[in-house]
Amino acid sequence: MTSLDPTRVVLDKDGVRLTVEDAVATVTLANPDRRNAQSPAMWRALVEAGRLLPGSVRVVVLRGEGKSFSAGLDRQAFTPEGFDGEPSFLDLARGSDEALDAVIAEYQEAFTWWRRNDIVSVAAVQGHAIGAGFQLALACDLRVAAQDAQFAMRETSLGLVPDLTGTHPLVGAVGYARALEICATGRFVHADEAERIGLANLVVPLDELDSAVRDLAAALLAAPRDAVIETKALLRGAADRTYDEQRVAERAAQARRLRDLAGLAD
Repeated sequence: MTSLDPTRVVLDKDGVRLTVEDAVATVTLANPDRRNAQSPAMWRALVEAGRLLPGSVRVVVLRGEGKSFSAGLDRQAFTPEGFDGEPSFLDLARGSDEALDAVIAEYQEAFTWWRRNDIVSVAAVQGHAIGAGFQLALACDLRVAAQDAQFAMRETSLGLVPDLTGTHPLVGAVGYARALEICATGRFVHADEAERIGLANLVVPLDELDSAVRDLAAALLAAPRDAVIETKALLRGAADRTYDEQRVAERAAQARRLRDLAGLAD
């Protein structure tokens, strides 16, 4: 990066790199030698990346270095020794219900901040997005997939469940029956199917992935920030409201926008 490069590195640790250029931040999973396999240290770094986002950021792009977006949880987690300086998952299973719940809740924090109303998050997915990788892509608002992308929820096949916040957005994207089939079989969902069933907003050739994401980010930045924030909040809450409750929410949001545009906002 030269002195003329407007991109600045805000965080680079434990396989996570956060860079910021104007209103766009990029979070990169930067452990390509292990296909961006995830670990508790990586999850803590992802949480830190969310906390370090400058207030000027409106779009966050999540990408993975190398051939795969993320091959999921590093299998070392299930060995007796686990990761250096970390309790193994086998040790965690021997703890109390309260302690185990607290640890899983901590891990989930890496997957929650992507849906904040003040940002729009975009996952750029190439190669494999398996298990925790699939759930991290689902944590984002939007997904752009390369033609070689393959999504799979392998947890059930391993005797586990998807517990990193992926079940809610998966059902929201494809419906209960298809979500159950994808999770229970652990099969791969290829890019074309992902676009057809609503998992991917757009599928492009691999060599066009970065440019497609840049174009999408530019389109997302075209509208006034506050209008996008209000619209995102309306859409996120729609599933939990009745039709009439949503009408009320729309009116309240529009009243705020009109007052703001008229210079009457508090």
